[in-house]
Amino acid sequence: MSGSIRRISAMILRYLYLHKRSVPRTFEIVFWPVMELFLWGFVTLYIQRVAGGDLSRIIVFLINGLIFWDILYRSQQAVSISIIEDIWTQNIVNLLISPLKIWEWMVSTFIYGFMKTMLITVILAGLAVVLYHFNLIQATGFYLIPLIVNLLLFGWAVGIFTSGLIIRWGHAAEALIWGVPFLLQPISAIFYPLSVLPPWLQVISRMIPSTYVFEGMREVIKTGAMPTEYFAIALILNAVYFVLAGFFFYWMYASAHVAGRLGRLGMD
Repeated sequence: MSGSIRRISAMILRYLYLHKRSVPRTFEIVFWPVMELFLWGFVTLYIQRVAGGDLSRIIVFLINGLIFWDILYRSQQAVSISIIEDIWTQNIVNLLISPLKIWEWMVSTFIYGFMKTMLITVILAGLAVVLYHFNLIQATGFYLIPLIVNLLLFGWAVGIFTSGLIIRWGHAAEALIWGVPFLLQPISAIFYPLSVLPPWLQVISRMIPSTYVFEGMREVIKTGAMPTEYFAIALILNAVYFVLAGFFFYWMYASAHVAGRLGRLGMD
């Protein structure tokens, strides 16, 4: 176990050192989330002004939804981008022939992603207070922790899935790193309640853990409490998808190994 901890720690340090040597890489971590916050925040303020009514709760829903969406998206990106960068730099073979185990590699990307996600969340939450007088902690209270946990788990599961596609098909699957999360966005009830979706799409939406997180977030803001079943269903679905994503990744890895593609990743 001590060997695993050392290898995981070494991978995390490797990812952190990349930021130390690259200012643009570090800048990119916060640039897009902050721009999204500016855009959606000012749009909601404009809607409030045009409508002429009290839409303060809607603004809270939208800004909270944006911050939570970024937690899911960045946790997925941290896993997939970490792997695709090793392919871009043709370092993937070095990792695969090293003592590093696949699960250790994945855990290191989880921890690295958690660190990045929490940094972005703190920055966005601080800007939301300054610009829009929205306090994330005050709005969600204790429920913030279980909500974030479920978002991280689902983001990691999606990241494992997209990483499996990358391992199997290399550069051909790069677009899916960014595409898959945005396929989930419309049916995750992020900026609007589940009831807005047509009935047939609600059936699909109820199969996604993030739907229960965003529905639970709105319940917390409206009533100050979140139904226990929202957390339980999201956690169960996350466990199922996490296991399925893990099997899928190993399946893609084995397929790439048999096909001899592992050694050619980053060279095609």
